[in-house]
Amino acid sequence: MSIESSLSLFAMVAIAVPMLGSLLIVMLPRPYAKWICAFAGGIATVASVGLAATFAGNGMNAVDVTWASMGQTLVMGFIFDRMSTLLAPAFVAIGLLVVIYSFPYMSDKNKEHPDAPRRRFYVYFSTFIGAMAGLAYSSTIVGQLVFFEITGVCSWGLISYYMTPTAKKAGMKALIITHIGALGLYIGAAFLFAGTGTFALSAISQLDSGMKTVVLLLILFAAWAKSAQFPLYMWLPSAMEAPTPVSAYLHGASMVKVGVCVFARALASAGDIPEIVGWVAIIDAVVTMLFGFLMYLPQKDMKRLLAFSTIAQLAYVFFGLGLSVFGSQMAFNGAVEHIFNHAFTKTLFFLIAGSLSFTLGTRMLPKIQGLMKKYPVTGVGFAVAATAIAGVPPMSTFFSKFQIISGGFAVGATNTVIFVLVCVMVVETVATFAWFLRWMGKVLPGEPSETVAAGQPLPRAMAFVFVVLMIMVVVAGPLSSSWMG
Repeated sequence: MSIESSLSLFAMVAIAVPMLGSLLIVMLPRPYAKWICAFAGGIATVASVGLAATFAGNGMNAVDVTWASMGQTLVMGFIFDRMSTLLAPAFVAIGLLVVIYSFPYMSDKNKEHPDAPRRRFYVYFSTFIGAMAGLAYSSTIVGQLVFFEITGVCSWGLISYYMTPTAKKAGMKALIITHIGALGLYIGAAFLFAGTGTFALSAISQLDSGMKTVVLLLILFAAWAKSAQFPLYMWLPSAMEAPTPVSAYLHGASMVKVGVCVFARALASAGDIPEIVGWVAIIDAVVTMLFGFLMYLPQKDMKRLLAFSTIAQLAYVFFGLGLSVFGSQMAFNGAVEHIFNHAFTKTLFFLIAGSLSFTLGTRMLPKIQGLMKKYPVTGVGFAVAATAIAGVPPMSTFFSKFQIISGGFAVGATNTVIFVLVCVMVVETVATFAWFLRWMGKVLPGEPSETVAAGQPLPRAMAFVFVVLMIMVVVAGPLSSSWMG
């Protein structure tokens, strides 16, 4: 079997098995739902990791594979390169871990949200896992658009899962805003086809400067909507109405990562890029970064705090991608690595918040003290996630932030405006560290507060997921740096 066939087979398994799992969940009795979802996620994880291993074993040379075409027009295809083979396994494996975590969480033992594990939760979740694999591997703008829209539908179903009026409004808000963003991909696909006769993202490099600018800015607009960047951020804080496993996957490895992946793939395929694209990306990134930081300062609800933190963290990725337009490959690599590193970090942090809801019945930070003494695994996870969000070495995000900042200063050596913007990013990073350090000092040490003392035991499944994610938060940085070269 050729390398192209082997890689394509792995990719099809990673995409199709979770989606077929969704069909089985619908057809079979409810008690089987969570097991089918976990099994499908496990198969997809093995396939995506196997794909990455096969890719590495064959010299890590990029491979393009046609999936569907009409005459000479490529409609859908796969691309296997360092970026897709790094990100897809993370998206899929984190999905599996969140499903395992959901076993105890989605139950009547949950002190904040007692609930039965309904089939529709696992139907949407399994589909989400397959769609994220498909998006990471897609080599055409049509392929990206298909999986972009699937993730939008899944997020709508999962955010509105509890079916309260607030949850239904939040789900609809996410669907509408991200669908408005999708218009950028629809129009961009039309312009790309009109200019080149194909939907292959690699064809962006064939466009003239003006048309290339238009297509890339349209893709950037779509990316802003999915990744909750200013001014299209509004859906993300509202999405906290979802069950915490959903929040973790949306913020860690799925919904919000769609935008940055789409934009990163477009830039990697575009050849020489007009500087206006870079300026728009980095200016909006700095605005979003500062806005996100200021908005999470007054938050007491841990999930809402983490929601605004996600907005700010993804701005770092857009900042790095924007810097790459000015010639910094280091900043581009750092941005892609930050997608990977942040996925494990933010998933851990959200699942910690969910464990507080489960064991204590609240995630309001002022009520929580002495966490380390009563729940040592949860306390260590909180500390690991908080220091990682702030980019403290040796946590994984230190490596990716360092590359983005280093690339920025390299570009800023000949561009005063960019130098100033990089300095702003550094200040925001230090301020983030100070703020999370403050909450660590309030939540972790001391005697347990009344709320913490009355908490129920942490389920073993949650503790297992925390340990795996903590390990990944430490090793992901060197792993992603070496993978991206």
